[in-house]
Amino acid sequence: MSWADAILDDFVLRAILAGIGLAFAAAPLGCFVVWRHMACFGDATAHAAIFGVALSLTFSVSIFMGVMGVALVMAFTVSTLGGRGFAMDTMLGVLAHSALAFGLVAASFLSGIRIDLMAYLFGDILAVMPRDLGVIWGGGALVVGLLIWRWSALLTSTLNPDLAYAEGVDPRREQMVLNVALAIVVAVAIKVVGALLITAMLIIPAAAARPLTRTPETMALLAGGLASASVVGGIRAAWVFDTPTGPTIVCVVVGVFALSVNVGQILARR
Repeated sequence: MSWADAILDDFVLRAILAGIGLAFAAAPLGCFVVWRHMACFGDATAHAAIFGVALSLTFSVSIFMGVMGVALVMAFTVSTLGGRGFAMDTMLGVLAHSALAFGLVAASFLSGIRIDLMAYLFGDILAVMPRDLGVIWGGGALVVGLLIWRWSALLTSTLNPDLAYAEGVDPRREQMVLNVALAIVVAVAIKVVGALLITAMLIIPAAAARPLTRTPETMALLAGGLASASVVGGIRAAWVFDTPTGPTIVCVVVGVFALSVNVGQILARR
């Protein structure tokens, strides 16, 4: 079957739509993750997603709600302990790996429930169902709406917290807005690229857009475009080479990043 025929199949089309829905939410949010040096925080939140999956299956609730709940608890815990003398990178390392370990152990105790851990660790985008599309696009729209609504305040508090206070903006409140948005992205992304690859979709498209843009707005838009193109390219590459789809998408994003760095260096010399 050719790629042109495959793209018309329901499961491939759903995979593309799911990936694009995630890309347009994760990539602009990833710009703030890059600007604020929050990569470790994003990684810790993604690792906690497995614990959220285990809790969701245990109590028979939505995977989306379980993962988002655990991600929010992670955000509040980091914010609370970060102000009590704990080094942030140490605390994130402890929480990330403990949440992942407890999640995997909890999943092993689930009796009578079949769970594909590989799908939650690395994603299973080709298994996305119409109901999943609604969750992904709904969550993505909520994240984009949050970013548009708080864009000016988020940007000011990111660039200069003192200036933000002077303008009546509370940087801690804006940090919580980012935490909530990050929790939503992790919850919708676990079906697409899995817990271990979510951070890559947050950071790499934003890092790829950075050398090619001069304003925050264009960086966010370009990051979304690059992430969406990488999703389509990754799905096609996985189809051609018969490789895991989620990791292949990330490999394509990495290739886009390498290309953007070279193009950025060329533009800088002119």
